[in-house]
Amino acid sequence: MTSSQPFLDRLGLQYPIIQAPMAGVSTPRMAAAVSNAGGLGSLAIGAGTAAQARQMIADTRALTARPFNVNVFCHAPAVRDARREAAWLAHLTPLFAELGAALPTQLDEIYQTFIGHAAAFDLLLELRPAVVSFHFGLPAAQQIAALRQAGIYTMATATNVREALLIEQAGVDAIVAQGVEAGGHRGVFDPQAQDERHSTSVLLRLLAGSTALPLVAAGGIMDGQGIRAALDLGAAAAQLGTAFVLCPESAANAGYRANLKSGRAASTRLTSVLSGRLARGMVNRLIEHGETPGSPPPADYPVAYDAAKQLNAAASLRGDCEFAAQWAGQGAPLAREMGGAELVATLAREMAR
Repeated sequence: MTSSQPFLDRLGLQYPIIQAPMAGVSTPRMAAAVSNAGGLGSLAIGAGTAAQARQMIADTRALTARPFNVNVFCHAPAVRDARREAAWLAHLTPLFAELGAALPTQLDEIYQTFIGHAAAFDLLLELRPAVVSFHFGLPAAQQIAALRQAGIYTMATATNVREALLIEQAGVDAIVAQGVEAGGHRGVFDPQAQDERHSTSVLLRLLAGSTALPLVAAGGIMDGQGIRAALDLGAAAAQLGTAFVLCPESAANAGYRANLKSGRAASTRLTSVLSGRLARGMVNRLIEHGETPGSPPPADYPVAYDAAKQLNAAASLRGDCEFAAQWAGQGAPLAREMGGAELVATLAREMAR
């Protein structure tokens, strides 16, 4: 635990436990519950507008005076390809037809990247959350410097040593070491580059010998024993996502919760079918359809996500969640249903055994 102490002291945390910033799942109530219990709660603002982000931060601050993390997406803008997008929609036509839904006539880039997003950057400088974290890459060095000068602690996701060194060179304060076991989107900087898909444990050891920055372990960690193992491997803290999905404060819907409590939790897959970028979730009909032999490549991220969300919206009207993005890590069968504060306390007790 001693290697964690400087990190805990800097952020004013009681435990080296971070709730992952899961877009569409994390809520102000969840972040506040985790922070109030001595961990670091997180919000994900990459899927919304600056106005929505402002409201989420205000709502969280109304529930806690403790530090929390605000996460942003730093992906490259989508490469629009009309032919590729049309081929992808054509491939999805039978699914839309089955649901009695009209095929979309066009797809949109539904998530704006933080890179070049002045409104989001200005908002963070104005509101000054305790922590800001970056996923899918990094913003400009001057933006990182400005956030740090405002007293904000910064973190960024790395999936390999090269990305970790870029994070260190950019002046970021800490590295979230994301193993291949993790649920949700791979934080790779360049989706076209070779992905070694390191496990969390291997990645921690590689980074521990490559950088002096604090490391936050992420991927497959579901209990206090897993957190303790990550600390032993060189992490200053652990970030858990899937472990918090079943909390009552989570925004996960009934279908997501039911699947996570069923045998389906044991079958997760890294796929680009849902969003256009590799992400790990519970296998469903959309993933299987999109990965049948001979399938065309999905549209680029986040354009493909627009198609998936429209398909899921049509299915949801029928009570069907077979086309939903239900992100989950490989440790999903270990998920427990309890409040966020109770889970943090439970994890802390397990760590101490």
